[in-house]
Amino acid sequence: MASAAEQLAANLNFGAFQRATELQKRILFTLGALLVYRIGTYIPIPGIDAEAFRAAFSGQAGGILGMFNMFSGGAVERMAVFALNVTPYISASIIVQLMGTVYGPWEKLRKEGGEAGRKTLNQYTRYLTLVLALFQSFGIAVGLQNTQGLVPDPGLFFLVSTVATLTGGTMFMMWLGEQITSRGVGNGISLIIFAGIVAALPRSIWQLLTLTRQGEFNAFGLFAIAAIAIALVLFIVFMERAQRRILVQYPKRQQGNRMFGGESSFLPLKVNTAGVIPPIFASSLLLLPTTIVGFLAQADLPDWAQFLPGLVGQLQHGQPTFMIVYGLLIIFFCFFYTSIVFNPEDTAENLRKYGGFLPGIRPGKRTAEYLDHVLTRLTVIGAAYITAVCLLPEALSANFGQTVYLGGTSLLIVVTVTMDTVAQIQSHLLAHQYEGLIKKNRLRSGRGAKKGTVGGPTRVPVIGGAR
Repeated sequence: MASAAEQLAANLNFGAFQRATELQKRILFTLGALLVYRIGTYIPIPGIDAEAFRAAFSGQAGGILGMFNMFSGGAVERMAVFALNVTPYISASIIVQLMGTVYGPWEKLRKEGGEAGRKTLNQYTRYLTLVLALFQSFGIAVGLQNTQGLVPDPGLFFLVSTVATLTGGTMFMMWLGEQITSRGVGNGISLIIFAGIVAALPRSIWQLLTLTRQGEFNAFGLFAIAAIAIALVLFIVFMERAQRRILVQYPKRQQGNRMFGGESSFLPLKVNTAGVIPPIFASSLLLLPTTIVGFLAQADLPDWAQFLPGLVGQLQHGQPTFMIVYGLLIIFFCFFYTSIVFNPEDTAENLRKYGGFLPGIRPGKRTAEYLDHVLTRLTVIGAAYITAVCLLPEALSANFGQTVYLGGTSLLIVVTVTMDTVAQIQSHLLAHQYEGLIKKNRLRSGRGAKKGTVGGPTRVPVIGGAR
């Protein structure tokens, strides 16, 4: 039998969306914020020769800069104020979460600090984002200035203005993402990355069609890419909805003459608990250092730094070194982020506190060990799935020998963020319907009370034999 929530979800329609005015405001705010982000990707930083930079970028568009450009929505190709995108924020989040597992005071804030501890760690993340943005924007500014022909008037003013512009753009995007999360629909940072990827899709499709029409890419390859993309989307949806349900039993208890409890429920464990975070984290760690090194490699390097161009060449798409490092980072972050999101000991303690237990397993430590055992094996499957989705297009692109890149990472991000956003919209609609039912019940109960006390056929008590 369907639950109340499932019955409500089955009754959702366009009329329910029209009545949910708060949800409409949230969606409009999200769309407006994403529009502001897209406008910022077209505003170039001052002091560079746009044509010369576009020519220099075209020589590396098929490599690591092409992937960075995809995540930033084309801002790198135009060297816009949002060229750094949210990469410093993601890197800062990685560092803070890593320190939260090994550094005592931060670990205490994460585990015992509650809401106040979470806000403190978020503030540390913002400070570290500022530091990383300053460092990375300075590296890009130096690389641009040292590259011949890109900066007409190099000097201190160009360095300061570039650092201020790129850092300000990153901090604004971090603030914009937080506003989307709190006042809009979905996760703000993920939606910003999602918007950048989706904005590049029409151009990529047109590029594929143009290459096919010119004979540089055969029709079989075009259909193969389309079939692989559709198959990957279906596979991602299937794996993201897959979960292992663990039976949880609650004992019966007696209160007075009535018996309560004796019910059973399920503890759902997703196959991919980490979600889309591992490929985003892995991409951030790969993109930023190689981008800065790539700019520095174009300049006149001293003898001890002559290995940098070769290092950048090994981290291009399709290269074995890139795929190995990328795959290892994805696997690491799958296990790392899962350990942060789900704590078996806390879950076992909460089950014991409320009287729940797993059939055949002793509450407490044994339950925590069993949950950790199941979660570890699920994470192995999830990490293999994410790694395959992200690396399979890499291998196919290398075998085709074409510069067109079918991004498994971009597909994973687009599909996962879309599913999460749709789920949040459905949650808002369900909450709106629940509020409507509660208001109707209050109105009915209020009318009944009014009818019984004032206007209803109540009897006047007899006092002293008179009516």
